[in-house]
Amino acid sequence: QLQASGGGLVQAGGSLRLSCAASGRIFSSAVMGWSRQAPGKEREWVAAIRWGVGNTYYAESVKGRFAISRNKAENTVYLQMLSLKPEDTAIYYCTKDSNWGKVVTNKADNWGQGTLVTVSS
Repeated sequence: QLQASGGGLVQAGGSLRLSCAASGRIFSSAVMGWSRQAPGKEREWVAAIRWGVGNTYYAESVKGRFAISRNKAENTVYLQMLSLKPEDTAIYYCTKDSNWGKVVTNKADNWGQGTLVTVSS
């Protein structure tokens, strides 16, 4: 199971850190990610991290502003969001899969329940 938290209301230019706690063992081959869905829009992949080696990847829309990281000891993945914009408003979901392609195309087998981020202008 994936439990996301940390969403909330923030002004444009502000920051938030999302957390996703995973239950059970996470294999080194796993890929953890964050996706988001804004009202009336398709789901958008945001960021991903290879659990074992820690390589990180980002969508162009968030590159330079968001940072994904993980804490292996706590089985937790984070999404630090800086310089937030109103267009970042969405429900953010953490995801997990062993297949990189499925994570970055929003087809991961495991999804958390989502946490709402609202950025006011």
